Amino acid sequence: MIIAIMIMTTILVIATIATGLYFLNKGNHHTGLKISKALRINLFVFIPLLLGALTILMPDAVRAATRAPEETSASGLQYIAAALSTGLATIGAGYAVGAVGSSALGAVSEDPKILGKTLIFVGLAEGVAIYGLIVSIFILFV
Repeated sequence: MIIAIMIMTTILVIATIATGLYFLNKGNHHTGLKISKALRINLFVFIPLLLGALTILMPDAVRAATRAPEETSASGLQYIAAALSTGLATIGAGYAVGAVGSSALGAVSEDPKILGKTLIFVGLAEGVAIYGLIVSIFILFV
């Protein structure tokens, strides 16, 4: 049953991409309306398909959650903590680089002499992601 859901999802994604490429190559003034209609149909088919997959897979998740405490380990929380530290730090760094990078580009367009100074700020913003990665390595291996 899971294989059938995967096949149907793959066909749906390929059909959506093909429809979008068809409408983009056609190139008339009603293209935006047709693409939005195709995406709406895609959502109305994909979301019930996804809910069906969750319904089919849910008994396995419940079975895993109802195991006896001696059968489970605390390493699962360790992996969740490592994933959260890396993921949230990366999201924060991406936001910071976007904000600082666009401001730096505007400042450099007015005065090209300050390019080096603006690159330092972009590098500092990117350092946040490296700190998150280091914290996750400490969580996993120390």
